Amino acid sequence: MDMTSPLRFGTDGVRGPAVQFDDAWVAALGEAAARVLGADATSMVIARDTRESGAGIEAALAAGIARAGLHAVSLGVAPTPCAAWVAAERTVPAAVISASHNPWHDNGIKFFAVGGRKLSDDVERALEAEIDRVVAQRGAEPVLPIIPDDASDAVQQWCDAIVALGGESHDGSRIVVDCANGAASVVGPTVLARLGIECEVLSAAPDGRNINAACGSTHPDDLRRRVVESGAALGLAFDGDADRLLAVDETGELVDGDQLLAMFAHDLRARGALAHDTVVVTVMTNLGFRLAMHDAGITVVDTPVGDRHVLAALEATGASLGGEQSGHLVFADLATTGDGLLAAVQLLDLVARDGRPFSQIVASAMTRLPQVLVNVPVAVRRPDIAALVADEVAQVERRLGGRGRALIRPSGTEPLVRVMVEAESAAIAEAAAATLAAAVERASAVD
Repeated sequence: MDMTSPLRFGTDGVRGPAVQFDDAWVAALGEAAARVLGADATSMVIARDTRESGAGIEAALAAGIARAGLHAVSLGVAPTPCAAWVAAERTVPAAVISASHNPWHDNGIKFFAVGGRKLSDDVERALEAEIDRVVAQRGAEPVLPIIPDDASDAVQQWCDAIVALGGESHDGSRIVVDCANGAASVVGPTVLARLGIECEVLSAAPDGRNINAACGSTHPDDLRRRVVESGAALGLAFDGDADRLLAVDETGELVDGDQLLAMFAHDLRARGALAHDTVVVTVMTNLGFRLAMHDAGITVVDTPVGDRHVLAALEATGASLGGEQSGHLVFADLATTGDGLLAAVQLLDLVARDGRPFSQIVASAMTRLPQVLVNVPVAVRRPDIAALVADEVAQVERRLGGRGRALIRPSGTEPLVRVMVEAESAAIAEAAAATLAAAVERASAVD
């Protein structure tokens, strides 16, 4: 690949096949990021997950950071939220080399500004412009990758901080933890053991190619089976970079981010710790969550899909809790971004204090309504597709009444339109989704 890389910023940094991360372009990205994000810093920290391509990308990125005059330091293999925490503690920018829940042959690079916060749209645009400038200036200049200095001591400090937030009410119940052969493979079990939690660990032997491979939050079948077989109280599943958490109850049922968020909202509200009695979610959050929050007198703030939109709304509203169905859970008074390990220790503390079986706590938090998602392929992306089928959506929602809703959303990365319908039964949701998918196909075919 030459310096005109096809990689561009998406919803969370750049991501794609690892072979596209050419040294020259990665170095240009590092140099641009250091210039845009590190104006008032002397160093920049880098973390990576367990993909075999990570170390090489890190060395090229460090070379670019050094070209801009900043000192590159490496956390080694560490979760994304660890990098954000270090950025906040040391008042430096941070880079994370990870493709999150993608397979091993992909990789990505995302950044945190000084203070450990996700980049705003304006900063991302400035960074993209600076990349183009650096690429034009550097041309085919050779890159000498460098090994950044070791800052792994900061990972231990982050673990100490998580332990300090873990509560003291653990009852000795045994759990099962799936580390996705990713960044949580060492630190996850270590932190839980320090809290006195007995856990059986799955998928914590990364080999560079087994990250997220039939394991972790995107593939929880082994975890579900093992929780039931072992009689564990519950199971926890991280994704590759450990910024997401999903759970499994003692019967083997998956507990998604909406359900976890509902549990935390009720618990924090009861303890007077839910700021402004408000929780921030995305438009994809299950209607059952919204109904449960309405009944509890908790305000729900909606954002577009993407954890950075949740983070922006948390900052704007002063709310302390937000998240996504995918398991990005943000405790804004404790961390600057989604943190799977922090969410895990908070969940275990909640379950121990409550005393009921996990399945009962989940059931009392919300009733999840059936949700059907249909991806409609389109030849041409139509950003106005929702407006074009607005009448059909209104008709469907009138039939669903207050116990259902429909959402039309064009994909930001693929030639697809996503049709989502929620209703009191799966059959009703499926029929409504089919009606709207047909409407999308008709509207998309019109020039």
